[in-house]
Amino acid sequence: MGNNVYEAIKLDETAWRIEENGVRSFLFTGTDKALLVDSGFGSGDLKKAVAGLTDLPVTLVNTHADGDHTGCNKQFGKACMHPAEFDRYSQNSGDASTAEPLWEGDIIELGGRRFEVILIPGHTPGSIALLDEKNRIIIGGDSVQAGMIYMSGPGREINAYIHSVKKLARIRRRFDFIYPSHGPIPVDAGIIDALIDGAVKIRDGKIKGTEPPHETPAKLYDIGAAKFLY
Repeated sequence: MGNNVYEAIKLDETAWRIEENGVRSFLFTGTDKALLVDSGFGSGDLKKAVAGLTDLPVTLVNTHADGDHTGCNKQFGKACMHPAEFDRYSQNSGDASTAEPLWEGDIIELGGRRFEVILIPGHTPGSIALLDEKNRIIIGGDSVQAGMIYMSGPGREINAYIHSVKKLARIRRRFDFIYPSHGPIPVDAGIIDALIDGAVKIRDGKIKGTEPPHETPAKLYDIGAAKFLY
């Protein structure tokens, strides 16, 4: 496995997005520790790529346990995620004994940079967002983005999703931009209103779905600001 599958792009003096064929991880550094958010498909040596950016001890956090976010978890020994993802993680990775719990309201302190854990179920039962209020950004995982939001298949629940995005709307004064796992980056926080409106209309049958670009038991819904598979 090589590192040429990864492209590290600086976001600020203490942060990078690490692109891997359509999915991204994030690396944030403080004075004491580093935080790696998600580990991608598992197509390369992510640990080596991260070591080329920082020599601080690294904590790995998963926004959720879909396979394109946990592929290199084993390279880091343990991973932190909401316990509602442990079953999904076991199904995708075979071993949840190395998973450590993250709870709503937990604070990840790096030294000069901190993240608050916010539970946002819907895309998966234990999906989380990570709020960096000081730097006015929130990491949205797959749930809050301007690309394709998957709401079809086991564990996806659109009513939970709507309540979660409304939850983010209530704290929108605390952040200006969203760092998502797929699609354009950064995304203006204003997209939250469009996601709520679109998801409600999809649930209530007020938007007509079309055939998706690949075979899946779902319809494609284009709300303008993003697309849903539901």
